[in-house]
Amino acid sequence: MLANPAVRKIARFFAQGFGSGKIPFAPGTFGTLVAIPIYVLLRELPPFVYALVVIGMFAVGVWFCQVTEQDLGKQDHASIVWDEIVGYLITMFMAPSGWGWVLLGFCLFRLFDIWKPFPIRSVERRVPGGLGVMLDDALAAVYALALMQITVRFING
Repeated sequence: MLANPAVRKIARFFAQGFGSGKIPFAPGTFGTLVAIPIYVLLRELPPFVYALVVIGMFAVGVWFCQVTEQDLGKQDHASIVWDEIVGYLITMFMAPSGWGWVLLGFCLFRLFDIWKPFPIRSVERRVPGGLGVMLDDALAAVYALALMQITVRFING
């Protein structure tokens, strides 16, 4: 891909969630925690702009994850958590304000990311490289987003 070691190191830094993915236990959970302040920075954006930013983060994440997989020599290495960051941001699309919603989004995303209901586990196994790393978490986030929005509609009438 890229021969430049400095650029590859930057890609790994992002893919590993600014270092959170290197925590030896529950790196996915810590990666998702890193997403919360990012969400707080983005939540006031108009929905269209928020969506564009998250789509851009997904796209660049495919590259970050691909480079990091190559450098670490392992598919979907546990330290790669950019997918959790983007997944949480997808979950929180158009969420109401309030820390209760932030916590609910966190719990829902982690639930679906760990559980991997159909077809997520199949996608995880069949789609290689950075796209596979990003896609399974994006699908988990779509489940979490749907349940989040159903909850919002139920609570807010």
